[in-house]
Amino acid sequence: MANSVPASLRPFNTFGVEATCNELISFNDEESIQSWLKAEKPALDSLFILGGGSNLLLLGHIPLTFLQASIQVINYMEQQAGDDVLVTVGAGVNWHQLVLDSLNKGYSGLENLSLIPGNVGAAPIQNIGAYGVELKDRFVSLRAVELASGDVREFSAQDCQFGYRDSIFKRALKGRYVITQVTLRLNKHSQPHIEYGPLKQMLADETAITAKQVSDAVIAIRQSKLPDPAQLGNAGSFFKNPVVTEEQFQTLHDAFPELVAYPVGDKHYKLAAGWLIEKAGLKGYREGDAGVHDRQALVLVNYGQASGDDILRVAKRVRDKVLELFGVNLEPEVWIIGKQQIFPS
Repeated sequence: MANSVPASLRPFNTFGVEATCNELISFNDEESIQSWLKAEKPALDSLFILGGGSNLLLLGHIPLTFLQASIQVINYMEQQAGDDVLVTVGAGVNWHQLVLDSLNKGYSGLENLSLIPGNVGAAPIQNIGAYGVELKDRFVSLRAVELASGDVREFSAQDCQFGYRDSIFKRALKGRYVITQVTLRLNKHSQPHIEYGPLKQMLADETAITAKQVSDAVIAIRQSKLPDPAQLGNAGSFFKNPVVTEEQFQTLHDAFPELVAYPVGDKHYKLAAGWLIEKAGLKGYREGDAGVHDRQALVLVNYGQASGDDILRVAKRVRDKVLELFGVNLEPEVWIIGKQQIFPS
């Protein structure tokens, strides 16, 4: 059955900002979602799909009904041939708890994605990634309920059109489906991916590296750089790492030889947004209770009583300063929801 909860959204966003919506409804299974849609026949533009609230910046009162799939199930299925293990997970399962559960079962594949906040249902939307691994690398399929019809559809990896922190659910199908479960491919044996610099350095002296060791290292690195949202409101990395052409990279590298960048694809480079922000002198920058974290410049934080608008103002300050100094436009990784639906110009 569907359970209505108070319309305050403060407990449902990791920034910890005060925000409200018209109504917040959670569902424990697909059938409850379908029944509610059939009975209410809501307009699509009156709805917003809420995950774990870890990738949102909410602005004041949002005149929408928020829907949350709180489905809690984890089912493993070892394949008869080969080392593959399929795990099917409810959308409401906490992502990090899934990672820990899979490691405790002796399965590898998700260890590089340890300690990423949020719920499983939101992971494909963002195509979450960290330390050289993205969700798409382990993705098999997902199930989702179409809000307009109530029909259940299964999406393959190709259907999802995954990109860097991107999927079809952030573009053509934005706001049209509520994801109910995700199926991922794990492995019975450890296949460590430690190419990422800090991870490789931390595990340099280890031999026969296990998935648990990789996870522990990732957790240690993240905890050393990223504030715990339970202690200091934040949504992790606020901005995407921008991708520029080889020509743009060379121009920037000539001016800033210490520029942090990584080659991606054909003649393109991914710049470290945190380095750009720090070089712009904004690491630790603060306006009231909103600011840039003093240890990780890519993270914006709520020191206590900041509003969504306060944090947005700091984000705009950061974006404008980086654009002025480097000619690079930073795009937000978080979703900004409210009276301003898009990042301000």
